[in-house]
Amino acid sequence: MANIIKIKKDVYTKSLVKGKKVYDERVIKKGGKEYRLWSPLKSKLGAALRKGLDYRKIPIKENDKILYLGISTGTTASHISDIIGKNGRIYGVEFSARSVFDLLRNLKERNNILPIYADARLPETYSFLVGKVDGVFVDVAQPDQTEIALKNARVFLKSKGYLLMAIKARSIDVSKSPKEVWDEEIKKLKKDFDVKKVVNLNPFEKDHVFVYAVKR
Repeated sequence: MANIIKIKKDVYTKSLVKGKKVYDERVIKKGGKEYRLWSPLKSKLGAALRKGLDYRKIPIKENDKILYLGISTGTTASHISDIIGKNGRIYGVEFSARSVFDLLRNLKERNNILPIYADARLPETYSFLVGKVDGVFVDVAQPDQTEIALKNARVFLKSKGYLLMAIKARSIDVSKSPKEVWDEEIKKLKKDFDVKKVVNLNPFEKDHVFVYAVKR
């Protein structure tokens, strides 16, 4: 995959906007191109790539259309933006007005991201903006995060499309062990998805796993 490379333990994406950092990440030059370090400390997908998700096998590819639930200020989205390129599209749903403001400021030069100020529990409120997508990315720290993911995937995700999801156990049920919570949430996903990979994000993100799954 030309837009993503690995050097030793570090994964980099080829910058879509040369000369522009997003979160003070390290930038290197290789073959006349700029590559941005994908920090495992500031991105859950970056942490998953460090902890065992093979960068050559992540399903995101050039020209993809992706629904991103919980896009926040755009750290992870900026790397996905690099990978999908100028002809791809991220539909970035975010419920925090402050985060949307920061997202617009951080990624204003990236024309392949459409910020959507909305509640991810209500996909009908933004369905007029989002058609069928190749992938759904979910990072919403809510007790019903899996139900949110499934609801959106049923509306927008193509058959054989992919789901990339961070599951934060402590946002779901603090009375159970993280493993119990993860197992229960993954069981819910298996109703609609074939789960391909589950990566524990410790020590980068406490009580988190990252899931890669494919819709049946």
